[in-house]
Amino acid sequence: MTDDPRTLHPTRFPGEATQPRPGLEDAMRTKPDHGEESYHGKGLLDGRVALITGGDSGIGKAVAIAYAREGADVAISYLPDEQVDADDTRSWVEKAGRRCLLLPGDIRDREHCRQLVERTVAEFGAIDILVNNAAAQTTNEDLGDIDDREMEGAFQANVFAMIRLAKAAVPHMKPGSSIVNSTSVQAKVATPSMIVYAATKGAVSSLTIGLSNLLAPKGIRVNAVAPGPVWTPIQPIAKDPDTLETLGHNTPLGRAGQPAELAPSYVLLASAEGSYLSGAVIPVTGGMPMY
Repeated sequence: MTDDPRTLHPTRFPGEATQPRPGLEDAMRTKPDHGEESYHGKGLLDGRVALITGGDSGIGKAVAIAYAREGADVAISYLPDEQVDADDTRSWVEKAGRRCLLLPGDIRDREHCRQLVERTVAEFGAIDILVNNAAAQTTNEDLGDIDDREMEGAFQANVFAMIRLAKAAVPHMKPGSSIVNSTSVQAKVATPSMIVYAATKGAVSSLTIGLSNLLAPKGIRVNAVAPGPVWTPIQPIAKDPDTLETLGHNTPLGRAGQPAELAPSYVLLASAEGSYLSGAVIPVTGGMPMY
């Protein structure tokens, strides 16, 4: 096995088919690596409770597995159509000896956001970590292709839900708790075919700083992780097979990231190892610059 970051994980994804929304790991030809066989916990989150949106697959699944192996009980939210992926995530959490609460529904719904927190607290007695990870990705060929309903839905899922979940969770959080948001390299590079998605992720980066300033007096840290191109079920939704095959080739490291490579940053930001980190955005982009 090599430690060369250019070849540590697959560099091409041949034969991967485009999928309809919401996109399923179960339907992917090349399965992402979520750390199932590689992540080893150190007890950094012993006794903690985490709520992870989009925890059924991709980055959220990798975070759920890592958190469980670090000692946390985990609640995950996901769309009902993603049940097969959510069941697999639960199996990995339970193999780590932790409890897993499955919470299907749509975070674009205001009441559902409130219920996610209330059901987590009712089941586990607390909420120490909120990971705002779920996102809707929209694409466009030109400005005129942007659909109003898709645009509104993207902001509902990617921005408004984060605020609503934070509003619901913070009253239950004690000093030492943490909120971790998923933004994106798109917040800075803003690919012309993804301008709505990029705009939402720019808002997430600004929201992270604002929340960190607001909640620091309560002893609650707020940070974000900015992924680059990562091999998750969101990729086959809007990309053709040729684009999928070479995903990540435009990064300095020359390949797409794997969800397992993102999880350690989420662990750092949720644990006491990151106790002096707040208002930070950690880029995990394969070398693509964020600043």
